[in-house]
Amino acid sequence: MHCTACTGFVKMFSSLFSFTRPRSVGPVVSVRHRKVKFLWIFLEKSGFVDYTGRPHAIGTASASTVQKETSVRYYLGLDNGGTNTKAALFDMNGTLLDVASRTTGAINPAPGVVERDMDDMWRDNCAVLKDLVAKTGVNPADIAGIACCGHGKGLYLWGKNGRPVRNGILSSDNRAWEYPRKWAADGTEKKVFEHSAQHIMACQPVALLAWMKDNEPEQYNQIKWIFSCKDYVRFRLTGTPNSETTDCSGSNLMNLHTKKHDKALLELMGIGEMYDCLPPLKLAGDVCGAVSADVAKETGLAEGTPVAGGMFDIDACAIAVGVTDERRICMIAGTWSINEYIRPKPVLDGSVLLNSLYCLPEFYLIEESSPTSAANNEWFIQTLLPEAKAEAERQGKSIFDITNQWVGSVAPDEFCPVFLPFTLASNVHPLAKASFVGISSYHTRAHLMRSVYEGIAFCHRYHLDKLMATRETPVDCVRLAGGVVRSPVWVQMFADIMNLPVEVVDVSETGTLGCAIAAAVRWRGV
Repeated sequence: MHCTACTGFVKMFSSLFSFTRPRSVGPVVSVRHRKVKFLWIFLEKSGFVDYTGRPHAIGTASASTVQKETSVRYYLGLDNGGTNTKAALFDMNGTLLDVASRTTGAINPAPGVVERDMDDMWRDNCAVLKDLVAKTGVNPADIAGIACCGHGKGLYLWGKNGRPVRNGILSSDNRAWEYPRKWAADGTEKKVFEHSAQHIMACQPVALLAWMKDNEPEQYNQIKWIFSCKDYVRFRLTGTPNSETTDCSGSNLMNLHTKKHDKALLELMGIGEMYDCLPPLKLAGDVCGAVSADVAKETGLAEGTPVAGGMFDIDACAIAVGVTDERRICMIAGTWSINEYIRPKPVLDGSVLLNSLYCLPEFYLIEESSPTSAANNEWFIQTLLPEAKAEAERQGKSIFDITNQWVGSVAPDEFCPVFLPFTLASNVHPLAKASFVGISSYHTRAHLMRSVYEGIAFCHRYHLDKLMATRETPVDCVRLAGGVVRSPVWVQMFADIMNLPVEVVDVSETGTLGCAIAAAVRWRGV
């Protein structure tokens, strides 16, 4: 096993050196800053708004949830990521009024195990919603709709006793790594791919459920509802269990051809009995319920506010940065290295990791991803630079301003150690771990910091190459999202390493904006 893991290391190490060292030269590697208007016009072209072309209340709410028309309407996005929970409020033009956020803690009881207390998670959501209402000072009755997004994959289970079955499992969890390998070896994955157009990942619900069936049978038998991250949050907001297509289609729980749950798919992986635990499927803009009385009291929201289906967070970010056709690739540098583009047909030759349904109904989302992105930077700062972070805070500065200065002080052509960004998991082998390779006594923390930036960017390039091999049309540019966009030196590095123009849009909260779009328009159907 260790020999196989070493092979993965060599593969990744070799890929890092298959490119020239990044240099900031030439228009090919330019960085552009783009202003993105609210996306009604793009969405109208894509059939994502109603025939009037104007922002609309979601779907057709019941009489009890229909709100009085006002001259000002607001739309609320709620984003549950791997490390933060955010709520943001937007007006009808897509202008951000304010945002409230909390750092969300993770539980790491063993290597490869990443969990979250589901009750604590819900309390964090209530807290940011309450903070947002207070900060903006808007009349809650003027909030026309709410939608959620959240990290994909992972597992959030609701029990027959009306309580969470266990801790939620995040998408960076790797406990079920043996199951995809076993299914690949015995031919199960090939059969699964015929239904879902996806390879199986250790962090997907299907692998985690199979692991639970073998290792936690009592808890497995208590499952009533299987949720994704954001579907769980919506359930707590409304009390109504639903699943949503962009999330579910990325989980290996859906037949991508019929766009429905598929019991035969689950039976292939030995979890057919879980079919009845899958909530009804809804679209991103469908009304999935309304804010309950208890939630209204706890958050300050108005009872009866419609709650839309929302989106997988990678869809929300992509639509927020204007990915509405095939010309652009979207990269999101967060906990995960997300690399994606959209096209009218899925890629069915097995060359990409995932095909899923995009939030615009005429497109599929083609995805290459791994948990190898900016979370490694967070780990480096928290673990190796705690005193620098504390000193920056005492001076009223951000530690990221300091690290950006360090990275900028190291010339692009200077040799730095190679960093493999596998602190959470790897994109080459389930047991491969992070490392710095090539450290000498000459190297400083600035060199190591640049190594982290470069290693993360090269992992995005690793996935980009796979996507580029499947494209039928040229790429205009990369639209970049995530915390990386606040670092000019890092954005330029992405442009150099991708060897493509990179565009950074003037949207500071892409996930919540994508949610607000789902809350503000009606989907006209697939």
